[in-house]
Amino acid sequence: MSLPDGLLLGWLGDDFTGSAAVMEVLTFAGLPSALFLQPPAPETDLTGIRAIGFATTARTWAPDRMRAELPNAFAALRGFGIPLLHYKVCSTLDSAPHVGSIGCVAEIAGTRAIPVLIAAPAMGRYQAFGSLFAEAFGKVHRLDRHPVMSRHPVTPMDEADVALHLSRQTHLPTGCITLADAPVLRDGLVTLDAVDAAGMARCGRLIWDSRSDAPFVIGSQGVEYALVEHWCAQGWLGDPPSFPSLGPARVAVVSGSVSAVTAAQIDWAERNGFACIPLDPARPDETEAVAAAVRALDQGRDPLIHSARGPDDPAIRPMDAAANEAVGTALGRILDRVLRQTGVRRAIISGGDTSGHAARALGVHALRVLAPTIPGAAICAVQGGTHDGLQLALKGGQMGSPDYFGWVRDGGGARP
Repeated sequence: MSLPDGLLLGWLGDDFTGSAAVMEVLTFAGLPSALFLQPPAPETDLTGIRAIGFATTARTWAPDRMRAELPNAFAALRGFGIPLLHYKVCSTLDSAPHVGSIGCVAEIAGTRAIPVLIAAPAMGRYQAFGSLFAEAFGKVHRLDRHPVMSRHPVTPMDEADVALHLSRQTHLPTGCITLADAPVLRDGLVTLDAVDAAGMARCGRLIWDSRSDAPFVIGSQGVEYALVEHWCAQGWLGDPPSFPSLGPARVAVVSGSVSAVTAAQIDWAERNGFACIPLDPARPDETEAVAAAVRALDQGRDPLIHSARGPDDPAIRPMDAAANEAVGTALGRILDRVLRQTGVRRAIISGGDTSGHAARALGVHALRVLAPTIPGAAICAVQGGTHDGLQLALKGGQMGSPDYFGWVRDGGGARP
């Protein structure tokens, strides 16, 4: 046996950073993939492509909007004859009944059994006997005790049991295949335990072998990690290709994340030569932010424009989805103007929701992977639009090493 020819997988992401992370996992495993910011047209040339994705901002949508927009998006991807469709969610399960509802998506999918794999051990995400654990600041925390997610401004996590968390969002039955259970799918949403590579291969086999009866799966990029583990175990993938560093270059950064992880990255950047430029999220002065960024670049410094420095920043106020979108869009417009005025060809957008709104403001059409950094935040190439060829990294708020912004400035690539 071997992998079939053509497209193996399609994914629809509930945010842009996570959508890019799926593309990264597959591409680095030797399966060329492409991410689109609009559903690809049926005539799109996909020669040599093994998987395609479509990035949305559904993590910020109410259920009514999901029901209005997602069926057409799923239909567009299924129109390419894809055998397995993945709805990509955050590896820290960001969702609630009123916003980003994963349960609502499961109901829209309309399939009898839906595997749910959130775990991704390569990223410090583990599920054991139904409960999700996530790494932060060098330690692994149960999700409801996680120092970032337990304080999330929109979807604070107060429940670590994945099936129980999802049961609040849907009328469908929810359950779990634990580490001790036989891997047999049941009706409804079935969450999958995994804590290591062997467990991920087990999940990958279940998902792939069940694709005829269960062609829809929900999960983090752990779904792709699991499939790759299974395909490698079967000898269906060769040695992965090499992706060297792109080399150092000037970089412009915008950040709308309120995460403590991002705050530590901003602190590192400030200590290491970046010009950190605050932006008031309530009244963003785009013109002044652009001017400050251009001045920094003229002085040989890389600008980092941020609307917050962690969850305790006094600039943070309660914000609804519309306000978050306004901040993200403003940051995208600022980045667009900085790039146009300076000719800088490398950029970073920090924050899961921010990335979606800012990338749309940039007019990005599609992305392809160029170079690795930390898992889930590679440097990509923009394809199409005004900024065609721009090297762009999208980073979720909870993602990355303290020196992440410097790593991208240096061109990414594997660390010694």
